[in-house]
Amino acid sequence: MNSTKLRVLVVDDESYLADLVATALRYEGFETAVAGTGSTAVSKVESFRPHLIVMDVMLPDGSGIDTTRRLRSAGCEASVVFLTARDATEDKIAGLTVGGDDYVTKPFSLEELIARIRAVLRRSKHPREHARLVFADLEIDDEAHEVRRHGTPVDLTPTEFKLLRYLVAHAGRVLSKRQILDHVWEYDFGGSDAVVQTYISYLRRKIDVFAPALIQTVPRIGYVVRVQEPGPGAGPQADAR
Repeated sequence: MNSTKLRVLVVDDESYLADLVATALRYEGFETAVAGTGSTAVSKVESFRPHLIVMDVMLPDGSGIDTTRRLRSAGCEASVVFLTARDATEDKIAGLTVGGDDYVTKPFSLEELIARIRAVLRRSKHPREHARLVFADLEIDDEAHEVRRHGTPVDLTPTEFKLLRYLVAHAGRVLSKRQILDHVWEYDFGGSDAVVQTYISYLRRKIDVFAPALIQTVPRIGYVVRVQEPGPGAGPQADAR
């Protein structure tokens, strides 16, 4: 894939929460790393070079605000979204004073946090890196909500768009029906995973009318976006099962 993924470092001493946030961000197409302490975060910033840091205010070796101050002093320009269990005005002021970009109070929804992260990145100097995905001759523009294949506009429904974007964000990786269902139709979807097969068929009729076919079936596992030249008996109208 020719697009550059934005990198997000999640810093929280609650490993379950850090992993949950990192997993949700990966589903959204970000590259992620986690750290459980301020000192680990400083080391990770040097090697991982994140575009944005999700920083818990309360860390076992000091505050996230102090860690951010250290990072700013060292020249780190990554955007910072603070997480805190407190909603005190002084915390918000302190966080903004050391160069924080936003503040989310625990408990929070993943949807809200991801929306805040996207908003911060749009205001930063890296807004376009994540706004456009390109694979082969397929282009997806997040902001315009447009898709083009071979330079031709492709009209997709919101669900088709979300499904295609998820597949392309993970191009080359085989995704199971359950993974796709959990991401595109949300985790509390009560229907059958047969809906995935149905929408894969819809996408193929719109995306793979051009050669080569990009949406491939991996029998008994799931689906993957990759370039595969059509061979005998194969083609864009291949069965979605």
